[in-house]
Amino acid sequence: MTRNAKALHQTIRDQLRYEILSGALPVGQPLKQDALATRFHASRIPVREALRQLEAEGLVTHQLNRGAVVAGMSLLQICDMLDIRIALECHAAKLGVPNMVERDFQAMEQILAAYDAATTAQEWGEYNRRFHLALSAASNNRRLHQLIEEFCLNTDRYTHVLISQATGKEGPQSDHYKIVAACRRHDTATVVQYLEEHIQSTKRELLAMQRPTANQPVLANPAEQQDH
Repeated sequence: MTRNAKALHQTIRDQLRYEILSGALPVGQPLKQDALATRFHASRIPVREALRQLEAEGLVTHQLNRGAVVAGMSLLQICDMLDIRIALECHAAKLGVPNMVERDFQAMEQILAAYDAATTAQEWGEYNRRFHLALSAASNNRRLHQLIEEFCLNTDRYTHVLISQATGKEGPQSDHYKIVAACRRHDTATVVQYLEEHIQSTKRELLAMQRPTANQPVLANPAEQQDH
């Protein structure tokens, strides 16, 4: 593959990834190679490679008679991904907190200030993503940071609206400020503890939202109705 062809498939991949994660391309949206090739003024070869890489990230799947489509994710899959996030982000925190300097703290605090001012679930999700990526940046491990970005982004597109409906932004945002305060103290153990609890809380909220509530109607037993 030529250098130019490689650059082109990366450009296509990055643009499609952004549109999938932002919701511009919803779950189930077909990704026709011919249409994408026309859109990006490319042959089908870089388009095919871009879709292959997105499939490896879990963002695209292939369906019988439909070809490539934007992938969905079950609750069980989301919870599995959140477990992976805990492992990756906590390890990054162990590596990164001792390296943090004032510019790292200020970067996280600026993101949280924008988070405070945001008014929509989509904005909260975006600033939450940026915060977690900023937190992992000080690990100085580019591959680890990339893995966190892939898993963080991939779960956030499914969870941020649901979690915002359940908790608003105050609970998660309070956690974020506690994490930054511990980072400023270079208290690595506390950062790891807070971070794990923060992601576990997201998992608990998602699972709780799937349980029946007292407001849901209960089906009457036809046999009991006949006895009256």
